[in-house]
Amino acid sequence: MSTAAERAAQLDLVARLKSAFPELPDAPTPDLLDHARITAYLKPVHDVGGEPDAPMKYENKQYEQWEEMTYVICEVLAWRGIWLSEERRRIGNVDVGRAEYLGLPYYGRWLLSVARVLVEKHHIGLTELSERMAEVAARYPDGLAGRKLEAQPKSVGDGADVRRNAHHLHAVGKGDPQVYAGRAGEPRFAVGDAVVVRELPVLFYTRTPEYVRGAVGEIDTVAYESPAAEDETWDRPDATPEWFYIVKFMMADLWHGYTGPSTDILRTEIPQRWLEAAH
Repeated sequence: MSTAAERAAQLDLVARLKSAFPELPDAPTPDLLDHARITAYLKPVHDVGGEPDAPMKYENKQYEQWEEMTYVICEVLAWRGIWLSEERRRIGNVDVGRAEYLGLPYYGRWLLSVARVLVEKHHIGLTELSERMAEVAARYPDGLAGRKLEAQPKSVGDGADVRRNAHHLHAVGKGDPQVYAGRAGEPRFAVGDAVVVRELPVLFYTRTPEYVRGAVGEIDTVAYESPAAEDETWDRPDATPEWFYIVKFMMADLWHGYTGPSTDILRTEIPQRWLEAAH
């Protein structure tokens, strides 16, 4: 179990992360590193909740055409069994490095994930993709100027031999996560139970934010059954489904020096493996 002050100190440490901490040389020798620094270096870039940042003005901006088309492409790839949505999140939101994660538009990362998965799963060659991008750009030397992109496919491929996952088949007519209903056994926790979020090692990907790890909360809802994100994101068809819960936390318990009302509550979704009974 960790305190709000300890979590704040760790998040502050991560916020100073560059290629190396400024107080350390690049590629430091092991004796110069402590546990907190190693944990900060290994932290997945998408887990940014709680890190200090500049204020941002909320703007209800209309999606641009390329953003809408990117969303459609990603949905079609999932529908055709090319990837799982959790796999897309990992490739688009994590495996990009901190600079790209923070520096690119949201759907810009999605679009990069489309390119990566098609190349990595051998649906297209990287040189082929690069040449095709250059060809399309040459059609619009002065930009689109309000026009829509015109599709000009060179050929129509035969997808019969394309390796696909099976999730798009067994979820048809049921949906996700409903397809996993009844497969996780009895839930370990019930509404009202006090729980503490485990401080498991985090490598590569997680959906359990750092700012709640080590904190005590209360089960608000026994939500649904599904494989943990850490397994589903690598398309593990044998991953065992488990219960997911909505856990509520008092904001004053989460944030060091919190000055809001003492009744403020935060709720977030956490899989069962990340929880244990609070004593």
